[in-house]
Amino acid sequence: MAMSFENTGNGEWTLNVTGYSCPHPQMYTKKALQKIASGEVLTLLFDNPSSGESIASMCEAEGNDLIDRQEQDGNFVWKIRKV
Repeated sequence: MAMSFENTGNGEWTLNVTGYSCPHPQMYTKKALQKIASGEVLTLLFDNPSSGESIASMCEAEGNDLIDRQEQDGNFVWKIRKV
């Protein structure tokens, strides 16, 4: 599966890194957050549980808000607001 990053409108972006293992989800998330404007929201789709810890730590260190975390059947959907 190829990584995808797209604007879904109105300051909303989606990054799909399903199928990737560490450290790729965190690296792609960091790059995506660098490309979006402050206040915009990134919806992150991933399926590697250990990536979640790294991404949460990165958000905390950089001051971005992890505003929603959902998990279903090993698939994660997180929303991150860039500050």
